[in-house]
Amino acid sequence: MIPGMWYAVLESHEVKKGKPVGVTRMAEKLVFWRDADGKLSCLRDLCAHRGAQLSAGRIIHSHIECPFHGLEYDLSGKCVCIPANGMNSPVPDNFRIFSYPCREEHGFVWIYWGEGKDFPEEIPFFDDLDDTKFTCVSIADPWRIHYSRAIENQLDVVHLPFVHHNTIGRGCKTLVNGPVVRASEKEIAIWVTNAVDEGQRPLSQDNIDVAGRTPTVRFMFPNIWQLSVAPNFRIMVAFAPVDNENTVLYLRTYLSSFRPFAFLVRRFPLIIAHQDRMVVQTQRPKKSSLFMHENLIPGDRPIVEYRRIRETLVSRGAVPAEDRQLVIK
Repeated sequence: MIPGMWYAVLESHEVKKGKPVGVTRMAEKLVFWRDADGKLSCLRDLCAHRGAQLSAGRIIHSHIECPFHGLEYDLSGKCVCIPANGMNSPVPDNFRIFSYPCREEHGFVWIYWGEGKDFPEEIPFFDDLDDTKFTCVSIADPWRIHYSRAIENQLDVVHLPFVHHNTIGRGCKTLVNGPVVRASEKEIAIWVTNAVDEGQRPLSQDNIDVAGRTPTVRFMFPNIWQLSVAPNFRIMVAFAPVDNENTVLYLRTYLSSFRPFAFLVRRFPLIIAHQDRMVVQTQRPKKSSLFMHENLIPGDRPIVEYRRIRETLVSRGAVPAEDRQLVIK
């Protein structure tokens, strides 16, 4: 994982008041829950007493209660009551659960993956999607692959006429011009200019003019992606890391017209994703890295840029907490 960043890990509607939700994210068992006012919390799903999962408990007095011995924890993870000791007995300081800063924005639940209490206020998101003119429909799709592979697939411009030959890759545009890539430690933008191969040489990105053109694909670190299908039609994905071999893709379709048909369009990204998933899940190793036993071509430049930046950000990040038992790398 890239430490020191906000990750979209769930959609807001998945965490309802009155019921804790246990999920695996970042290779850890986590519990998400809301107090009586709807305020959200994310804790490690492990009671400080004897290790029971809090997600199997209930919400009581705006606290989350352990199902085993009734210990109650507040939003910060501090135990506020040990019933066996009596309601008026002080609770020792070591009865505390590790909590992650969490926020809700753009319909997602975000957690900050890093050390310390100082974290950036800004949540990464696409400014052109933060617009009330769009209708958004979404669906969750599990993939049996490391999140880095799933992300790379959405940056891959070479596979389109093969994996998606009967959908978005129709037209047999197998020759890859460029692609034009603009990359920073915040975002990767890609302009796709694939063409039918009629014997011509591919153009380098320096010979392709993209001035005034919207990028075809945008990726924002650490885990969100957008495809511009048309000005009134966007597909967005949040890649929620589960563990070293699993990812949940939150697929969203944004429409600014044809709202009566939004339900029908909802399944379009899923059809495309399943064409990808069938192939990507066969890749080995399941996690990608900057240097692997591969033979890359010019069309792979977006993937190389992603790996290079990701490697830089990971190496620069803070060391994970000493008591963290399993960490995605």
